[in-house]
Amino acid sequence: MSQVIVELATKTYEVKIDKQLHKHIGEELSQVWSKCKIALLTDSNVGPLYLSDTEMQLRSAGYEVLPLTVPAGESSKSLPVVGELISKMASAGFTRGDGVIALGGGVIGDLGGVVASLYMRGIAFVQIATSLTAQVDSSVGGKTAVNLGDTKNIVGSFYQPDLVLVDTTYLDTLSDRDLVEGYGEVVKTSALTGGDFYQLTGTIKGVSDIREQAQTLSERAITYKASVVMADEKESGQRQFLNFGHTLGHAIELLAHGQLRHGEAVAIGMIAISQRFERDGITPSGMTDSLRDRLTAVGLPTTSPLIGTPNFFKHLVNDKKNHGGVLNLVALAKIGEPIIVKKNIADMPAFMEN
Repeated sequence: MSQVIVELATKTYEVKIDKQLHKHIGEELSQVWSKCKIALLTDSNVGPLYLSDTEMQLRSAGYEVLPLTVPAGESSKSLPVVGELISKMASAGFTRGDGVIALGGGVIGDLGGVVASLYMRGIAFVQIATSLTAQVDSSVGGKTAVNLGDTKNIVGSFYQPDLVLVDTTYLDTLSDRDLVEGYGEVVKTSALTGGDFYQLTGTIKGVSDIREQAQTLSERAITYKASVVMADEKESGQRQFLNFGHTLGHAIELLAHGQLRHGEAVAIGMIAISQRFERDGITPSGMTDSLRDRLTAVGLPTTSPLIGTPNFFKHLVNDKKNHGGVLNLVALAKIGEPIIVKKNIADMPAFMEN
């Protein structure tokens, strides 16, 4: 088993990475939580595969379990769903000594984190990441949020888990598309890290390579993200680098109304922003092609007709990285050297022109 320790000013927790963790959930949890009630949150895709076994392991370890299942997809990341889940927990008599486990991908992790942070002003929280997106990115770092209307991740908080379990055998039941969308975040992190990690993503030539290298990819991505989060938990400085491709990607994702996965939109956003910065001499020549090669090798999209539409620019205004009409855009001065470039929102239409 490998592990990454996330050490923050107010909390330290482990991210455990191993292919046997799905068999030892009760004993892993017993190392961080005493016996309590657990709201075991999952969705309609993951639930039929793993909920029953996970619940059984937790009960065998002495925990009371309230299974909670929401519809799969981004639509469950909403305040009404948060309210419904909290009401069910209250009806079941949950107290401040109890906890929430998110068993699923990025949506469930975000939703579970918000519920845990709000219930009685905050109860214990654990992530069991079942998607590649969650395993390499969203389960680590404590950013939790839900959407409001057409604005993504606008309601949320920084709320760190007590433990994160990453078992790549969960990926065996993911469709190729759901696996590959998580790889968009892997390529992003490898470009931010540089060195051996970026060289590694250059060797991934198809879906089978992702599956074979999943544990190594998770370890590399989590190690980088943990180092950034420990240096800048609340995203006031270098944690903003993790938004590479996301400012444009979030706008594209929302405009696609479910037709694009998060990682697919991020892939498009990375190429779109890199093209413009390469044109302007901020990003070195040829780097966009290097990124594109890694994304297209596994079938990720790199273009979208949604870029540059009027609604695209409207979504940029609501982006969390809008600071008084100025966007903090992430560029790569070179692979492994991200920088922040400030850009007035009013100047974005001209900037986005090809």
